[in-house]
Amino acid sequence: MELRNKAAIITGAASGIGKEIAREFLRQGAKVAIADLDIDAARATADELDASGAATFAVEMDVTDEAAVDAGVRTVCDRFGGIDILVSNAGIQIVSPVDQFDFADWKTMLAIHLDGAFLTTRACLQQMYARQRGGSIIYIGSAHSKEASKLKAPYVAAKHGLLGLAKVVAKEGAEHGVRANVVCPGFVRTPLVEKQIPQQAKELGITEEQVIRDVMLKETVDGAFTTLDDVARCATFLAAFPSNALTGQSVVVSHGWAMQ
Repeated sequence: MELRNKAAIITGAASGIGKEIAREFLRQGAKVAIADLDIDAARATADELDASGAATFAVEMDVTDEAAVDAGVRTVCDRFGGIDILVSNAGIQIVSPVDQFDFADWKTMLAIHLDGAFLTTRACLQQMYARQRGGSIIYIGSAHSKEASKLKAPYVAAKHGLLGLAKVVAKEGAEHGVRANVVCPGFVRTPLVEKQIPQQAKELGITEEQVIRDVMLKETVDGAFTTLDDVARCATFLAAFPSNALTGQSVVVSHGWAMQ
């Protein structure tokens, strides 16, 4: 998992999965741009992970805003001399039954998860192609890229959509040495998941303990949450893989919840 001197941009990296991937990339010798809508949190994360500021910095980025994405990617290229790795991780969660789901919330979910993935991919591909040094694009999907759950229609639709985007990018990027893959975590106990527990308990009319045991972890082989470290190690493996032998693929990291 050698990433020495590679330059990475990770969206939604001020907390949760994105932050842990940034931490692991830095351990492996990469330079990392912490891209996040919350610039104060991004700066705090950058300072925490690399107090010297030599290997990381924060960049403000609304992944649904074309101009903001293009400007943010240019900033990273100016700072690092280019981008070798994109981790498209930014995401939110809103839960509700389909018949009650607000259309504005649906559009917000798809904009962040799919439009954001497209815009950051396009901006990074343009500079990867121009540099002719190849690259790796990693989408943070979900076990919901493979499976479905109640109350999560736009999330499931968007995470399935990332599989299709990755396959197209893998086909188009191959001649430029650019690979694209998807990491599909099960439930990771991030703030995003913590927020879902009481929401689902209310919607389903069950206790929070039942949400964890009977909804989130029921189909795992060991009743355990996927950890941040599990996801970060998988992303690092994909980022460091040396050839097009591994591209257009999805790797499920879910304690057996979703099995391919």
